[in-house]
Amino acid sequence: MILFKANRDFLLRPLQIVSGIVERRHTLPILSNVLIQRENGKTLFITTDSEIEIGIHSQEHENSATELAYPAITVSAKKLLDILRTFPTDLEVTLIKSDSRLLINAGKSRFSLQMLPAEDFPRMAIEDQPEITVNLAQNVLKNLLNLVQYAMAQQDIRYYFNGLLLVVEDRDLKVITSDGHRLAYASVELENQYSKRETIIPRKTILELSKLLDDSEKLVTIEIFPKKIRFKFSEVTLLSKVIEGKFPSFNQIVAKTNSKQFRIDRLNFLQGLQRVAVLSDTSDKFRGVRLVVSKNMLSIICKNKEQEEAQEELEIEYDQETTDISFNITYLLDVLNNLNNDSVQCAFENTDSSTLFSLPDDDHFKYIVMPMRL
Repeated sequence: MILFKANRDFLLRPLQIVSGIVERRHTLPILSNVLIQRENGKTLFITTDSEIEIGIHSQEHENSATELAYPAITVSAKKLLDILRTFPTDLEVTLIKSDSRLLINAGKSRFSLQMLPAEDFPRMAIEDQPEITVNLAQNVLKNLLNLVQYAMAQQDIRYYFNGLLLVVEDRDLKVITSDGHRLAYASVELENQYSKRETIIPRKTILELSKLLDDSEKLVTIEIFPKKIRFKFSEVTLLSKVIEGKFPSFNQIVAKTNSKQFRIDRLNFLQGLQRVAVLSDTSDKFRGVRLVVSKNMLSIICKNKEQEEAQEELEIEYDQETTDISFNITYLLDVLNNLNNDSVQCAFENTDSSTLFSLPDDDHFKYIVMPMRL
């Protein structure tokens, strides 16, 4: 049975979108497959890892075969994707179902892939109605995620740190991440008012969502359920389980003010850190750097185990007492690399207190970093 004939990109684009969560080796083989089925006159591609499910409707292709009332099929997502990538852009591809095999014909190429029963594909169940629905532009959400996602923990025993806290409250949408040593906070104003709702979204979901969102003003719909969250945008639907638990209170940390502060050109600061980082010990996960703040001067100092030293001096406007603070240099590079503003503001109290990085005259972003001892 011919499933359809179409230009290579009719298959390639949706497969590229849904294949990001697929791992080559699974204890459950069907989780390595993509489900392809017809739905409401369109072709639907779905993958899942049992925690996240991504689906995309592909607009019907003008050269699609007429025999499209086919049963759903599942086939290896990675193998099908890799095969399609080898074909020229405008090559016509024919998919044929033959018993438990999917035959792929294109030009003079022939492939035969094993299929698994579509009825065994584990679709994620979801409640009928979301508790809260929020709409905003894709580029706004993408920017919010970029501002904070680097501060998420990886495989932390405190499971609530292995994700992003999304808070809908009144007219604000807030996103917060932390690994226990730093905290990133960003917010945006919404058009409508909502009752407070907190949801912790897993790290893998956030990273995948960031890749899929457009830098456009097209809308993304966020639907929050008791144990899941769904994002719908540009023919894509991403459904994810959420992390159950209570994220530590962040309001006091974000609201804290420090008496000593200075502004600095973001790019100059970033490039200075990058230069001294050449001598930092990359095998040391802490990678310490000293910031010495003195009158109108910021000194960035880095030493390694061989006692080699790098130092940068940057001019700033500062007339308070000299303060010497040490940080994990990676934490500073992360925030400066993910900001787009010309300048950043640094506020601190003393050597042992946390430092606040923010944007001048903007309360919608804050980044708090704990110092370290060298």
